[in-house]
Amino acid sequence: MLAKECNTHFLVRICQDRLIDDGSKTISDSMNLVTISGLHNIAIKGADGNMIEVALEIKHQKIKILPPVGVKRKKYSALMLTVIYAIEKEIPTDRERIIWKLVTDLPITKAQEAIEKLHWYSLRWKIETFHKILKSGCRAESLKLRTAERLSNLIAIFCIVSWRIFWMTMIARVSPNAQPEIAFTQEELEVLDAAPNNRPNNNMQNKTLSYYLNKVARLGGYMNRALDQPPGNIVMWRGLSKLADIRLGFNMAKKMTCG
Repeated sequence: MLAKECNTHFLVRICQDRLIDDGSKTISDSMNLVTISGLHNIAIKGADGNMIEVALEIKHQKIKILPPVGVKRKKYSALMLTVIYAIEKEIPTDRERIIWKLVTDLPITKAQEAIEKLHWYSLRWKIETFHKILKSGCRAESLKLRTAERLSNLIAIFCIVSWRIFWMTMIARVSPNAQPEIAFTQEELEVLDAAPNNRPNNNMQNKTLSYYLNKVARLGGYMNRALDQPPGNIVMWRGLSKLADIRLGFNMAKKMTCG
């Protein structure tokens, strides 16, 4: 109801098996009778840590869903919504079976549209990571500004900072051999080359994007051991904060030398 009042749509995961139609059946009762409309392959990390491909069976059906029993049943009306089930085709023996149950007010008429909504929902994890950086890294919730305008302006700046941290964390895993200039200014590269945790490396061809992102992570406390996972958002945040301090001192030293 709130989404309708705000003139928007919603796509959420359901955990409760709500009653439908006249109240004699549930969502799962109805979806168990729906035929599979298509298959969708996804890549996940297996129990041994390696990436594997699994197939999901896709079902979708428009259903009249009733509000919860009690006060809400009197306050809210039933909604015609589309339910999407994405269930792993084969039952694994070394982990839990993938079962996604989504509900949306968006129109879905074919499997490809349902798969599109699954992709949208999968972005939720990235959105939550972004908000974690915004709240924990930038500490947006601890701001003491007195006006909404000042607060919104600072949050806007924090959003840019949070996006950069998140992007740099992910790009290190997707394009490790890219040119470092896509993520750093020339001045930042010079500062990183002069950073105290530098390792001797006279071969400029080895100084890829991952080389400099790894240096930022080490400034944030990343150990860079052989079996360590790729650096996460927290160490990247700490490293960029440390880089900013070093950069400030670097600029002050240059001014003193020029003076």
